Amino acid sequence: MSYPVTAGLFVLLGQLVRRMSRGQALRLGRLLGYLACDVFRIRRNLVQDNLKQAFPEKTETQIQHLTRQTYITQARNVIELLRIPLIRNEQDAQELLDIQADASFYEAINQSRGAVVVPAHLSSWEAIAVCAGILLKPLHIVVKPIKNRYLDRQINRLRTMHGNSLIQKDQALRQGRSALETGGILVLLGDQSNKHGNFYTEFLGRKARVAQGPAFLALKAGLPLFVETCRSLDNGRYQVDINQIATNDLDYTRESIRTLTVRYTRVLDKFIRDHPEEWLWLHDRWKKPKVRKI
Repeated sequence: MSYPVTAGLFVLLGQLVRRMSRGQALRLGRLLGYLACDVFRIRRNLVQDNLKQAFPEKTETQIQHLTRQTYITQARNVIELLRIPLIRNEQDAQELLDIQADASFYEAINQSRGAVVVPAHLSSWEAIAVCAGILLKPLHIVVKPIKNRYLDRQINRLRTMHGNSLIQKDQALRQGRSALETGGILVLLGDQSNKHGNFYTEFLGRKARVAQGPAFLALKAGLPLFVETCRSLDNGRYQVDINQIATNDLDYTRESIRTLTVRYTRVLDKFIRDHPEEWLWLHDRWKKPKVRKI
C-alpha cells in the first residue's frame, strides 16, 4: 500500500471514530486489535519472542494472552490518537487522565525551572501527552520521524493540536537545551534504542543499547529528571505517575550520565514487568545494528 493511501485511510478512520461515542470507538479498537493479532498476525512472531525473552517463567497460555492484550492496547492507542481533536479543554483532559506527581515536579512547573521527563511507549501515550500538556503546561516532545512523511504530517498535527511542540530527534541536544534554559518541560522517550550508541544495560531480560540523552541533558543543565509511567484503568481513564529520579549524588561526568541512565531504565523495566500488557512489544527493541559493507 502506498504512503499517501495509508495516510488517507488514517484520516478516514479518524473521521469515523470521532463520529462515534468513546465507548463505541474503543470497542472498534478492540476488534481491530484482535484482527491485527489473530487474522493478519502483524509482527506476531516478534511480539511472542520478545515476551518469551522477558518472561521465561510464563506458560505458553500466558504468553498468548499477553500477545493479544498487546495488540488491543496498541489499537486503543491509535483510536485515542485519532480522537485527540475531541479533547478541547481541561475538563475533557481530566475526564481521561488522573496525574499523580512528586511535589518537586509541580515546583519545577510553578517556578519555571525546567525539567526532563522520561516516559515510555506505554498505554495510549500519544493522547496522554496531549492531555498532560493541557493539564500541566505545554510540553517539548522529542520525536523520531516515521518513513511515511504523509502519515508523519498527520500524526504531528494531532500531537501539536493543543500547545505541545515537537523537537526532531536529530535536534534533541541543541533544541532540548534551549527548551530547558527557558523553563520548559522536555520529554524524551526512555525505552528506545540508540543505534549510534555503545552503552548497554539490562532491559527486560536482555542487554540493550540505551540512549543517554535524557541523563546528559538533565545533568548538563543541573535540572531534575522524572520518569513518567501510565496505565489504563478499568473505568476507561488513565493513571499517570511522575516520579523523580535521585541525582543529588551525581555530577556532569560520563560515569554519572551512565549511572542516571541505568536508574531510569530500571524504573521503566520494573513498571513494564508489572504491567506488560501496556508496553509496545511490537517494537524490535533489541534489533542489531546493520554492519556497513566496506
